[in-house]
Amino acid sequence: MTAGRVIDLNADLGEGAPGEEALFAAGITSANLACGGHAGDPETMRAACRRARARGVAVGAHPGYADRVNFGRRPVALDPGALGELLAGQLAALATAAAAEGGAVVHLKPHGALYHYLDTEPAAARVAVAAAAAGLGPGVAIFGPPDGALADAAREVGLRFVPEGFIDRGYRPDGTLIARGEAGALIEDEALAVAQALRLAGAGRVRTLCVHGDGPAAARLLAAVRVALAAAGFSFSAPA
Repeated sequence: MTAGRVIDLNADLGEGAPGEEALFAAGITSANLACGGHAGDPETMRAACRRARARGVAVGAHPGYADRVNFGRRPVALDPGALGELLAGQLAALATAAAAEGGAVVHLKPHGALYHYLDTEPAAARVAVAAAAAGLGPGVAIFGPPDGALADAAREVGLRFVPEGFIDRGYRPDGTLIARGEAGALIEDEALAVAQALRLAGAGRVRTLCVHGDGPAAARLLAAVRVALAAAGFSFSAPA
């Protein structure tokens, strides 16, 4: 593996799970913060932004369906106007929290079912990208799967797209994620997580690797992956 490669390590945070401080300590470089949809409120957003700024961690928006009962992990039918309003409200809330803590929101990564929906529906992806540019500025980056509607929509309007892989989720042979609830969907074994991270980063198709902050093994897996990637010649930085 070539020395000098750079990778971002991101985590989905601000969702009320215990142990989030451990993920900062384990070495994340980007934080995707829940902003009032599937989780989060003004107080948790400000606290997470404060912690990220103190650690030098880039802050991103992690908007989801406003369905706390199902944690935003079930599809919700929305027309384009309602989708735009959903995103605009959450992005504005996080931008306000970040500004209050002396920071800014620099990327967008949708959450859960919304992430998968936007990556398969070009029209909806364009709504999301437009909302990100309007609410966060033209320099915002979009995180998403390497190939799909989100990548296409970002590139159409000249926004930076950051292809993402997962440390703690299982993949099918075709490169899609195994659905939650199915065997192999979640990875908690360090050796499996490390092998997958090395494979994804080494292939060069992803620029950021994610661990889910609500996973009980999240900090342990991230720490092991970071050690392995460093030994393989990678350095760590949020996308420039």
